[in-house]
Parts: sequence; structure tokens; C-alpha cells
Amino acid sequence: MADLIYAALASLDGYIEDEDGKFDWAKPDEDVHTFVNELERGVGTYLYGRRLYETLAVWETVPLDEQPGYIRDYAELWRDSDKIVYSRTLDAPSSSRTRIERDFDADAVRRLKDEAERDLAVGGAELAAEAFRAGLVDELHLLLAPVLVGGGKRALPDDMRLPLELVGERRFDSGFVHLHYRT
Repeated sequence: MADLIYAALASLDGYIEDEDGKFDWAKPDEDVHTFVNELERGVGTYLYGRRLYETLAVWETVPLDEQPGYIRDYAELWRDSDKIVYSRTLDAPSSSRTRIERDFDADAVRRLKDEAERDLAVGGAELAAEAFRAGLVDELHLLLAPVLVGGGKRALPDDMRLPLELVGERRFDSGFVHLHYRT
């Protein structure tokens, strides 16, 4: 059985986007990006909300010739994974190995976890909140950026309580901190 993992880059005060929808303050440096690549190496399928998928779809076509190795590595990981996008408005995917689902079905995700040979990752705070509420998330990786943004879109759901077990942490020279929890 595969784990469902939620990973997010967030401000220290818990936001993945500021009030203007921006997240440029969370851009990882090479060290953090390389770490994220290793975290995601075991993921075979990504579950995305539409907005995050549209943001990440650039990895399908970004020219890799002039990119540093850690960027090429991430692009290859992304291209080689399956993607399920939950959207009521997206007509067709813009990347290979991608399918659209109109509604989040917790039972279907449970079956997917049971049948998967590699871990699954859920991306997008609203979709992740649904997965948390359904009791589907097994691991949580928070990469906290050294910034306070004061408001915006929260990385974690506000309306639930869930005990977590800290299983690892790491500090980066850039000020980022990684926290790894199991539910």
C-alpha cells in the first residue's frame, strides 16, 4: 500500500500564497530544490487541484538544455509521473500522463493507494484539505520559508484537529526549515 504525501512550501506563518496570490517569496534555492527532488523521487502519481496543476504544467515544456542539473532532474521527475487533476472547469490536460477528474472521490483515492506500487502526493491546499478530512494523508512535509506574509491561502486546513508525529527536520543555509510528520 502506498502512502499519500502532502508537501508544501509555506511562509513561517503558514501561507502558500500571500493575499495577492503571489508565492515568489517561497522560491527554493538549489539546496532546497535538490532536497525536494529527493522527497519526490518516490512519487508515482500526483493528485492536483486545477490551479496548482496549471502552475506546474510548465515543467512539461520547459527547455532543459540550458537549465542546471537540479532543474532538469525535477522536470524529468514531473514528466515521468502520472497526474490526476481535479477540476470542474478544465476540459483537457496540457501534459502527458494526465487525466481529469471532476470531483474528489475519497474511496477512489483509497483504492488508488491500495493498488499503487509507488507513493502518491497531493498538491494544492484545498485538495489537500479534502484528503486530510477524509483521513487519507499519511505524511506531511512542510518547507517553511523565512518570511511572514500576514495572510493569503493557508497551507493547512483551519477547521480540523489532527495529532502528528514529528519524524524529521532539517535546516537550510537559506533559512528554510523542513518538518516531516506522519499522521
